[in-house]
Amino acid sequence: MSEQKIFQKALSDFTYEAASGGAIRHLADLGYSIKQIEENLSFPTPYERIQKTVWEHFMDTGVLLLEEPGKERHYEKVDFVKEYGKYGKISFRQITDKTVDTKQIYWKEHYFNEDRDGKLMDYLSEKCQKNEQDEAYVSCDFGFFHINEPKKFDERMLVLNKRQRDYVTGLFCQKKMVYHRLDSNMREIVIRLYEKGVYHGNCYFIKTEEKIVL
Repeated sequence: MSEQKIFQKALSDFTYEAASGGAIRHLADLGYSIKQIEENLSFPTPYERIQKTVWEHFMDTGVLLLEEPGKERHYEKVDFVKEYGKYGKISFRQITDKTVDTKQIYWKEHYFNEDRDGKLMDYLSEKCQKNEQDEAYVSCDFGFFHINEPKKFDERMLVLNKRQRDYVTGLFCQKKMVYHRLDSNMREIVIRLYEKGVYHGNCYFIKTEEKIVL
């Protein structure tokens, strides 16, 4: 890529960031779906651009993981810093931040059984109380069904309310197994799907080192 194209891209990213980026991330942190974010932006922004911004934000902040929780993870974040030259000329310098965190966890595996463990809602709430919110995750294969079996995916989504359905269909649009932080929003979605017999996966609780198979 030529220096001119790099500059144009950096300038475009900077303009987009100033107009919409911060607002998108803020609304995403509040649990808004992609559709809700689009409807609440004051600056018109393409739906696909919002999806990309939310996905990258969730990856950067650990809301989404591409690897099973409990593995040592390496982060690399690339950003551009605006700088002014001697005569006021604007340039952008690329900064790469690399960090490593999380230890290897050897999970204590438990198969959930409602007769023994009680209602899933109460069970997961108790587990989440014992762990910090950013230390609980759930496996999500929604992207596979969304891309490979759209009819089956749509049938599964019918058991959710509109807000929940919009959240899942907007976020999980890549053919990947991902792990979503088990916040109250995702907990409601998983419980609803499980109760209707259309969710099978794992919940991970990092502090207590427990893996719950649903």
